[in-house]
Amino acid sequence: MTDDLRAQFARVRTEVGKAVVGQDGAVTGLMIALLAGGHVVLEGVPGVAKTLLVRTLSMALHLDTKRIQFTPDLMPGDVTGSLVYDAKAGEFEFRAGPVFTNILLADEINRTPPKTQSALLEAMEERQVSVDGETRPLPDPFIVAATMNPIEYEGTYQLPEAQLDRFLMKLVLDLPERVDELSILERSAAGFNPRDLAAAGVTAVLDAAQLAAARTDVATVTVSPDVIGYIVDLARATRQSPSVKLGVSPRGTNALLAAARAWAWLNGSTGVTPDHVQAMALPVWRHRIQLRPEAELEGVSADTILRSIMQQVQVPI
Repeated sequence: MTDDLRAQFARVRTEVGKAVVGQDGAVTGLMIALLAGGHVVLEGVPGVAKTLLVRTLSMALHLDTKRIQFTPDLMPGDVTGSLVYDAKAGEFEFRAGPVFTNILLADEINRTPPKTQSALLEAMEERQVSVDGETRPLPDPFIVAATMNPIEYEGTYQLPEAQLDRFLMKLVLDLPERVDELSILERSAAGFNPRDLAAAGVTAVLDAAQLAAARTDVATVTVSPDVIGYIVDLARATRQSPSVKLGVSPRGTNALLAAARAWAWLNGSTGVTPDHVQAMALPVWRHRIQLRPEAELEGVSADTILRSIMQQVQVPI
């Protein structure tokens, strides 16, 4: 059963590849997030298929997806939903917002004020929303895939640390290599329409029940005390780095453990190894540490700090 589920996830990668070229790392990261039940930040310049990636993955997994274009005038009720007066019934009824879905694409999340961004916090953490004193559960699974543009800062808002910390991973979508860009253009010349994924041959190869079974399997992947100690030592090293103002929180250590478990499962391992931890450290922690201003002025990045820490912290044998 476990091997069959892994094979299905491999087929998901194939289906996504029918529409998205050159973003294998981001595809893997999103599958890990679904297995670990976490949210994802997708960072990349416009035009690198962030939206297409999420739509195609949702279709391959037979999951519902909705998109919100975050703008400065977006209100919290536009995300969660609100009470609307029904004149015929003579009472207010709740009209669900787009957050009631399986994969919520929060496009350019940093273009809306913190008040609206905070409307997502309860949904992300508790998988529920509260409107007019009543709590309403969200569908299962539920993850937020939020996109951010790394070069346009005019008209954007800094995401609060509490909100960033609730994203399991931050995936960076780079510009495609030449061979991949050639493939993209060749597909376009052959008539590929990104708005018609069915015509591209994308089909559902996995459903919510199989995803739930895979999550149950992931929970059986063992973690030795040495590996747990290694994760803690890495986190403590981020807090002690002279270039870091705010290191990784205990929520961050739990996130790395969850992602490493999912990655181990996808690779057919029954236990988490230091290699799995190291592979997940950058995407899981790069958005959780804050650098000191002097380090930023010197051009030091979070990825550079994390790589240096992994070279310094002793790896359990």
